[in-house]
Amino acid sequence: MKIQWAKLAGQLGIAYCALGLLLVFLGWNGAATYDRVPAQIPYVISGGLAGLCLVVIGAAVLSVQNAKADRAALQAGLGEVRDALERLSGTAGAGPAAAPAPSAAAAAGTSGGGESAMVVAGPTAYHRPTCRLVEGQSALTHMTSDAAVAAGLSPCRACAPDDSASLGPTATATTL
Repeated sequence: MKIQWAKLAGQLGIAYCALGLLLVFLGWNGAATYDRVPAQIPYVISGGLAGLCLVVIGAAVLSVQNAKADRAALQAGLGEVRDALERLSGTAGAGPAAAPAPSAAAAAGTSGGGESAMVVAGPTAYHRPTCRLVEGQSALTHMTSDAAVAAGLSPCRACAPDDSASLGPTATATTL
């Protein structure tokens, strides 16, 4: 039903513009038949001004109808993005259940005598496992910070995994 109203609004706007242009033409044609200005004024007022008003109203109706169509398309696109994010968060919901296993491996890696802590490798930087930038992402690669540096990754600026990595995410907040 909304689609029919949207079509009707567009058709109504076009009809107003066409009727307005017709009135402008008829007013001009009527005024052109007389040589005296006092005889032309009624045609200019009735045809010209009324036609101009109808053209403006028709253009406004078309503008509003196009804005509504654009807004509807934007909302549909945002709905698709929201659904995709919900699907991803649904699959990521299973990820945190599997997340303790890598942190257990991290604890085992650090307790085995290695001095570097386990970090999460991103495309260009490495992070703490608790970093908000990698939170909720699945299929993350865990490695030691030495291996991340050897792979050419830089430390995250948000979580600073090299600064007091064993103290947890609040260590950087207390040093500020």
